[in-house]
Amino acid sequence: MNPDEISGLDSKGMEALEKQYLHPANQDVNYIAMSLTGDKINIGVLGSGKGSNFQAIAGAIQAGKLNARIACVLSNVPDALILERARALEIPAEYIDPAPFKTKLDGEAELKLIDRLHHYGAGLIVLAGFMMIIKQRLLYAYARRIVNIHPSLLPAFPGLEAWKQALNAGTKTTGCTVHYVDQGMDTGAIILQRKVEVKPDDTPESLHARIQQQEHIAYPAALELVIKRIKGNMGKES
Repeated sequence: MNPDEISGLDSKGMEALEKQYLHPANQDVNYIAMSLTGDKINIGVLGSGKGSNFQAIAGAIQAGKLNARIACVLSNVPDALILERARALEIPAEYIDPAPFKTKLDGEAELKLIDRLHHYGAGLIVLAGFMMIIKQRLLYAYARRIVNIHPSLLPAFPGLEAWKQALNAGTKTTGCTVHYVDQGMDTGAIILQRKVEVKPDDTPESLHARIQQQEHIAYPAALELVIKRIKGNMGKES
């Protein structure tokens, strides 16, 4: 079903679609098995900006360092560079209109996003600079299969511009954290962290740049751990 078809659904149709995607059967090993291409899990990437972490993940896959396949890239920004980067790699890339909301993914837009992720067979959702609040339906549809990266050593400095928070606090060490996404802001279980020293002459820009360098190492490594866990759970349930 394409996004235009979803927009044309009445309330009963939307309710039926929600039941289809949020039914507990979608959480079992059979659905997860369908999200594999060969032995590679299909990743759906959500992003709002340049997509440097997406590029790092794609590079790790191409180099054989990450056993996965990027099935699609979806964005809430129609001209986001991440969409251009995906298309350059011949990866399906689509804009999902978040209206009427600007800061959260909810209602019809959330169902459209879930529909497209299912359409592409995504079994693991990776947030790469996705500047929208994730709501309950997506969290349920992909329970413990949504991953994010944050530019601090969580639980320190959650929220926006964490590198500026670190500088203002006078901390000597910061870094990045890959974590599962839950209902809170940057509160999900930590998967992997990498440290970055804060230098005396650091500016927000210089510190952020060094943190991003570590993000590009941390994200593929953390995703490999997550994929091993998912496959391990499949083996236990099969």
